Amino acid sequence: MELDEKKIPIVFKALCDENRVRILKYLLSGEKCACVLLEDLSIAQSTLSHHMKVLCDSGIVTGRKEGKWMHYSISQEGIQTAIAYLTAIGAANTARE
Repeated sequence: MELDEKKIPIVFKALCDENRVRILKYLLSGEKCACVLLEDLSIAQSTLSHHMKVLCDSGIVTGRKEGKWMHYSISQEGIQTAIAYLTAIGAANTARE
């Protein structure tokens, strides 16, 4: 996998915030409505929207609209991309040594 200087920071930015990690932990049990996340996390709607945008932009989370609410879930493809980036970095470092 190519080490893309523009895409890698977007992916790992998603994992660099405690609230986003908490959101990912909630999503481990399956798809959640934004309304449930708001309740469980006790954060403002605007704060949740910001965190979900970062997570969705990274590809780690996907969202789908149902009525007025968004429903979010972890993207296996996004997770595999993050793993591939770390693997490529590790392989490049091992080859250098």
